[in-house]
Amino acid sequence: MAGPTTAERGKRQQESSGPPPARRLGRARLRTIVILAVAAVLLGAGVTWLLYGSTWLRVEHVSVSGTDVLTPDEVRDAAAVPVGAPMISVDTDGIEARLRQKLPRIDTVDVVRSWPHGIGLKVTERTPVLLLRSGRNFTEVDREGVRFATVSQAPKSVPVLELSVSRTGSGVASLRRFGTDRLVREAVGVAGDLPAAVARDTRTVQVRSYDDISLELADGRTVAWGSGESGRAKARALTALMKAAPGARHFDVSVPTAPASSGS
Repeated sequence: MAGPTTAERGKRQQESSGPPPARRLGRARLRTIVILAVAAVLLGAGVTWLLYGSTWLRVEHVSVSGTDVLTPDEVRDAAAVPVGAPMISVDTDGIEARLRQKLPRIDTVDVVRSWPHGIGLKVTERTPVLLLRSGRNFTEVDREGVRFATVSQAPKSVPVLELSVSRTGSGVASLRRFGTDRLVREAVGVAGDLPAAVARDTRTVQVRSYDDISLELADGRTVAWGSGESGRAKARALTALMKAAPGARHFDVSVPTAPASSGS
């Protein structure tokens, strides 16, 4: 049998002298990794420039929603959003903290990025349930007992606290045991527990002692509430009592399981 020709031997020698298949595959994989790494770096640099360096994603306007007593301009001024700054760099927590500090009337606020150019401030204001007299002015108090604003004119349908604690008997005992601040908090709790229809008609919440809190309504009717305890049960009892005795002038829910009415 004839051996390989000279040409065939040369071809085989040339093939055996080249890099093995595994090495060629490794080099190709390395080139792919290098290309992908360079692409990732370029992409990251591009995204960073887009977010921080370009003029495309910067704050251009600030929108405000949810205000009632406050004005949108008051909220914008207190928020101090850095207009012109990159959207990504806006400190939303810092804006929220400034609003809470400068505008105590704000109960909650949600600061959101509205891409590509806006910052939204969604505000919920505190609702007063009771007013404290402060000279000629009134301090608004919400249902959590937070004193959040002083106004010169009493808001409509918000009762005024009258703290007329006696200096003798149960009144002085209440002062010694609970203190004025606790009695005020009890009155706030009562105001917050009132049925909506009754709350709108209540003109004063009078506190004589811890166990002697009463209401005076707009038409002269009165409600003996007792202490601030069992507020929801008392509210339900008062609602039912007023429906059952619409002509009564005085209602007593100090013991909600045995409410009473009188007068006509």
